[in-house]
Amino acid sequence: MGWHPELSEGTRPRRLLQAGVPVSLCPTLAGHADSRGIARADITLAGETVAAIDPAAPDDGYNGVDLDGGLVLPAFADVHTHLDKGHIWPRTDNPDGTFAAALDAAGADRDAHWTREDMRRRMEFGLRSAEAHGTRLIRTHLDSQLHQAPVTWPLFSEIRETWRGRIELQGVSLIGIDELPEGRELEDYVRLIADHGGILGAAAYPMPDIDSRLTRLVDAAARYGLDLDLHVDESGDPGADCLARLARIALDVGFAGQIVAGHCCSLAVQPEAEALTTLDLVARAGISVVTLPLCNLYLQDRQPGRTPRWRGVTLVHEMAERDIDVAIASDNTRDPFYAYGDLDMLEVFRAATRILHLDHPFGDWPAAVTRTPAEIMGLPGFGSLTPGARADLVITRARSFSELLARGQSDRVVMRGGETIARSVPDYRELDDVVGG
Repeated sequence: MGWHPELSEGTRPRRLLQAGVPVSLCPTLAGHADSRGIARADITLAGETVAAIDPAAPDDGYNGVDLDGGLVLPAFADVHTHLDKGHIWPRTDNPDGTFAAALDAAGADRDAHWTREDMRRRMEFGLRSAEAHGTRLIRTHLDSQLHQAPVTWPLFSEIRETWRGRIELQGVSLIGIDELPEGRELEDYVRLIADHGGILGAAAYPMPDIDSRLTRLVDAAARYGLDLDLHVDESGDPGADCLARLARIALDVGFAGQIVAGHCCSLAVQPEAEALTTLDLVARAGISVVTLPLCNLYLQDRQPGRTPRWRGVTLVHEMAERDIDVAIASDNTRDPFYAYGDLDMLEVFRAATRILHLDHPFGDWPAAVTRTPAEIMGLPGFGSLTPGARADLVITRARSFSELLARGQSDRVVMRGGETIARSVPDYRELDDVVGG
């Protein structure tokens, strides 16, 4: 296993010495950080948990694996993915890379191919990739049109149980807000999601009766005790203001559940005062936001023969100033919405740092792919380096953020419950009989 023989597959080291630890992920080391927010620490493991994290001693006489300053991170949490769409690109690509073409292509592929076996093969492939890269928690949006939901949700429940203990999974229903059913159909729809332990969602965009549709969605979630997770304003239209409308409705009805809003791209092209007023509402409503930098960079402002003028991402620094929880996530993987990706959260953080200027200083931004999404998922025991937490770790040779993000860290070590696991990603050829080579 790569750079450290004592961290080969199946080993259970008792101590990790001279580890580099971002203090944003281990506040108890804050007084020992260097100017770039990294502290040297000795990490003691006991069975499947982290027993202690202490400032590194020059030589305390106890045997352990000397990491020589290599950064140790908690396992990643990926709070916005689309496992059901993943890896359909070889059979159904995006002819021009636009959002409209992505919608059409994905819908056609769903209607033609999404059987239980087709989805199972592709979803399992994605999960194996994510596990190899060091992800421990995943929330996936699941296309839930009325004809698709009865197929997808029972399968998702089975996969969630199969992967429990390796990757904890959460599911969110995804349907266009214009497709949201009414009356008895809505009750049956929401009950199906609730019966499978799901989260209620939709993709919200401007339309004449958007307020009444959002209200219907919020009311349904409240009646069934469900949280909400929506795609919101995923466009470069300055008039797309569903986020502000959602926040006002949540405040007006006193919604008690959690609300997560993904994308929120239009904020970046709205007048500054309007965007900041919306963020004030979002903060008051307690809405968390997920930014998807890779997918939005790919899709937004794409026009033939024209260089894009903006990056497609949202106002994360202004959100952080207002104490709005902000997470960074993968989104789509090798499907018409994003032709690339591998559910590698280190790759996502690496790109996000460049796109969103998350450096100088890095501050708390490493938490956006670890602790914050874990908390959004209601799993606060994950995503932090704290005594008593599970020893689900990602260990790298890099000694600083500069080294960490300069290369892909293909030799990283992934540890689950204190044991080093195999890091072999599945071969795309495994899916050739499903999606073509």
